[in-house]
Amino acid sequence: MSPSVSDNVLADRYRLLEPIGIGGMAEVHRAWDTVLQRHVAIKLFLPGLDPAGAQRFDNEVRVLAGLSHPALVSVYDADTTGRTPFVVLRLVEGPTLRDRLADGPLPLDEARRLGARLADALAHVHAHGLVHRDVKPSNILLDHEGDAYLADFGLAHLTGATRLTRTNQLVGTAAYLAPEQVLGTDIDHPADVYALGLVLLECVTGRREYQGTEVEAAVARLHRAPAVPEDLPADVRRLLEAMTSSMPQDRPTAHDCASALRTGTPLFGGAGVEPETGDPTEELPRAARVPWKGLVASAGALVGAFAITVAAISEERPTTSSPAATVTATQQAAPEEPVPSTQSPEPVQPRFVGTPQGADTTPPPATPEQEASTREQAGPAADKPKRGKGSDEVPGKAGKNGR
Repeated sequence: MSPSVSDNVLADRYRLLEPIGIGGMAEVHRAWDTVLQRHVAIKLFLPGLDPAGAQRFDNEVRVLAGLSHPALVSVYDADTTGRTPFVVLRLVEGPTLRDRLADGPLPLDEARRLGARLADALAHVHAHGLVHRDVKPSNILLDHEGDAYLADFGLAHLTGATRLTRTNQLVGTAAYLAPEQVLGTDIDHPADVYALGLVLLECVTGRREYQGTEVEAAVARLHRAPAVPEDLPADVRRLLEAMTSSMPQDRPTAHDCASALRTGTPLFGGAGVEPETGDPTEELPRAARVPWKGLVASAGALVGAFAITVAAISEERPTTSSPAATVTATQQAAPEEPVPSTQSPEPVQPRFVGTPQGADTTPPPATPEQEASTREQAGPAADKPKRGKGSDEVPGKAGKNGR
């Protein structure tokens, strides 16, 4: 322990008890506040990390201190300048959502309620110009009443602010990254909506959608869309598909997600919905709406649990694709060429600059108007017929065989 901790007492006030969580740059302890006589959670910054890690820890404290929402963990106290930087948080007694899902999927009503609460919390975060960037089951705490709390804002990012990572690296958890995070492009609020969509999908299926190694899990979303069960209620299925759309602009806002989950109102006009024509309950095949080939071809960077560089991922290509996806990608790659009809009575002749070899140079016959114009310019002589070669007649005289 550092000098700021004496006899397991931090800052002469907080008695550290057992650890309840250990992460990449911090560990969380249950503690006893000797002044206010209550249990709290204390997050200690681990020594020996790089300055960027220390800056992210300080960022988390400042972000949480500026937010106030029932589904966010409250900040009670903090010191980010001492020998042992720490933040004192409300202690949420209960498991994480990851622990809960180890026992199987949630009932649909419970998943709706949990999703609406988390989406509402994200809407509050987004209203303050922030992106969480690491929404996942292990960062969602559950109390004994089953209420959810979004935690761990260490990677939260102010939209438009300077990155805390190098340009060829991103941070996050591979299995829950949005496609734009995998591609290394700028991210905004839709990235959190995508991650929450994957979390809710896991809640109703009981399994993580993209599995495997960090690289495999991250690149998998460039090969295929998440598999949303067909037996879910139509509004839930449509919402999950919209939340996990490959294109950020096609995803609903966190506020709209919260409203849809709370009221069961379908999100018409979202991804894959054609409300202006046909039956609005009919949807296009997801593969036909997702330009997966274009995304894979554009991939230049990829992240894992914390920061993994994936220059080699641009070599990856999908091994299989649905016919609809192939048709869509082909149509986007090159516009369709018109096919000339074999029954056209007037085929279109190509126009050339100059006279190409083998082209017919015979001028077309003149129209009556053109002939009249030519005679008018040539004068009376133009009306006198000329004797052509081999002609049998001369005007004014009998022909060779005339009488």
